Amino acid sequence: MRTFNHLITTRPHEVRQVFISDLHLSPEEPALVQAFLALLDDCLALPALKRLFILGDWFEVWIGDDAYLTLSDAARQTHWLTPLIAKLKQLRIKGCEILVMHGNRDFLLGQPFCNLFGGELIDEPHMLTIGQQHYRLEHGDALCTDDKKYQFFRKIMRNRLTQWYLLNKSLEKRLAIAEKMRQKSQQNNANKAAHIMDVNDEAVIQAVANSDALLHGHTHRPDIHQATTDKKRYVLGDWRLLNKDARKPTVSAVIGVMIANEHSDSNKAKFELVEFKLQV
Repeated sequence: MRTFNHLITTRPHEVRQVFISDLHLSPEEPALVQAFLALLDDCLALPALKRLFILGDWFEVWIGDDAYLTLSDAARQTHWLTPLIAKLKQLRIKGCEILVMHGNRDFLLGQPFCNLFGGELIDEPHMLTIGQQHYRLEHGDALCTDDKKYQFFRKIMRNRLTQWYLLNKSLEKRLAIAEKMRQKSQQNNANKAAHIMDVNDEAVIQAVANSDALLHGHTHRPDIHQATTDKKRYVLGDWRLLNKDARKPTVSAVIGVMIANEHSDSNKAKFELVEFKLQV
């Protein structure tokens, strides 16, 4: 796996699509926010970039679009999300599509927020052709079928009636509910065996049955696996703060890129995982 301090490689014109997940952005981790802004600067400098995929858990918590949309103009000016929206809007104006998928942390994210920068919410699974192969894209939590309690919780939280009920509560109550859920999740995960929180082999085989490869995040275990004898499973990484106490901390993430030579046809495009490192 290649490592870059920036996405501006020796052949930047070959990067056509970028795939990221599990950023878990929040005002409590400004280094991660700065790293995302730096990635967007790199994306703006890539001359042939056509798509940016954010495959879930973009934010550590999302209690509803109205938490930002109802802010006054003055409040937005100093809000930590405003610079992200501005950069994403620049990227969209440049001609790059921004496609966002729900994760288990930000399932209340809506199209109205994405409209601020011209983004589009996409359903999972999302099918994508890269070269001559068909890739299945998803966040990844639905593949962890050994975790029965979580799958039951996921089914409830993804229900539209549940989401309507939550979004009709006050922002203060939603914040309290989100914090309680986060604490309970941390407690539950601390007591679970590691394999339970990883994907289930049978679930992977079923997921990849009608495609050539599977791409997901969620597990925070970036790697390339052999899903079946002839199909691969690519796992994107979470955004990690490597040396939090340093004066200039380093953020690391394993992301995906679709590469295509500017002089070749699209059938020769290929996908690979790379490590993105940035000193903040």
